[in-house]
Amino acid sequence: MSEGTRAPSRTILLLGTHGQFNLGDELLLETFLSQFGTEHRYYVNSYAPSKTAAQLDQRFTVEVFDTAKGRLDLLRHLRASDLVVFGGGSILKELYPSTGRWRYATLFMVLTIAVFCRLVVRRPILMSNIGVGPITTATGRRLTRWILHLVSLVAVRDRGSLETCLAVGADPAKLRLVPDAVWVNEPEVFLPEPLRQKEATTRPVRIALNLNRDIENGAHWEPFLDLLEEALRLVAATTPIELHALPMQSRFKEHHDLRVLEEFLARLPDVASIFHDTEHHVDIGRIIADCDVVVSERLHAIVIAAILGRATVALMYDVKVQELVEQLELVDRAVDINTTFDPASLADMIVAAVDDAEGEGRRLAARADELRADVSRYFDDVRAWVAEPSGAGWSMAPPTLSEV
Repeated sequence: MSEGTRAPSRTILLLGTHGQFNLGDELLLETFLSQFGTEHRYYVNSYAPSKTAAQLDQRFTVEVFDTAKGRLDLLRHLRASDLVVFGGGSILKELYPSTGRWRYATLFMVLTIAVFCRLVVRRPILMSNIGVGPITTATGRRLTRWILHLVSLVAVRDRGSLETCLAVGADPAKLRLVPDAVWVNEPEVFLPEPLRQKEATTRPVRIALNLNRDIENGAHWEPFLDLLEEALRLVAATTPIELHALPMQSRFKEHHDLRVLEEFLARLPDVASIFHDTEHHVDIGRIIADCDVVVSERLHAIVIAAILGRATVALMYDVKVQELVEQLELVDRAVDINTTFDPASLADMIVAAVDDAEGEGRRLAARADELRADVSRYFDDVRAWVAEPSGAGWSMAPPTLSEV
């Protein structure tokens, strides 16, 4: 395309877990739309179409359809689209027993769409900034291999996902290793207005706490809560603390983050706890920026904390957070909550993060800058592919993640 030539507009079907009141997923949607551009027309699925439409606020040319009730709409949009994009998230995975769903439900759903898209209506498919795994069974590996055979291009967000794709037999020419899409956002996306400077007074250490019930080892959930409670009591015994609830999902499922946090913080009546409205990623940004340290399970809460330069302790509940911990070099400030750990060790991690909050915040912000540069280069290539989706492989050698 020559300089000054305008890229052709496309009709793009963008699929994801939208409308589940998960702020990480809604942030991914806004990120992909912003990066692809306003010149295109979009079809977007959602479990809460009116909410998703209101969130986008006419900033893009979008038709939102119901994920659960709009099966015929999905087929219609598949036919009408120029290309299909699965945007972010753990798209190819076996479900944990703690979700209460069939292990292969997600894989079968994605395979059905891929078969219709590629073999019936013959549209190119991009899986962008996705996670792959856990895939632990022969059936899961077979389904994943079939899906990857049908997809035109795949960008995975971590080394483990790349290795899984290669292990099941994916074509390396289709693959690219690139960080999670949310890293492309500048701090101003989460803090459009700087926080007001408070007067210097003695105040408790503020800890933003996020919990997610759907851990890999569901049987260890209650033992984990006991260990976390003990760890926070040990921290509170050394310094006054104030716990700020950081729910990334506040509706849609029975054990959403807000309910889990309400039940957990009730176990600590002698520790001050604060709840905030969290309807948008800006709300999450404000809570994180106003705290001294973040203690989180959710991947995107950790990502936002790094972008905003806040010290973080990671509660690793599955493979994607383990991979993120390695990307951010947080191994010394992370615990695997699927197994028994020493609560005193977790307490020491939190205290150390508080003591070195400024230095650790600068380190994480610098790492976020590196990852943003990687993702920005990637989206340059994606926009070129959208303009001319040949499906023949990436146009340039895949960059490697810095310090992975």
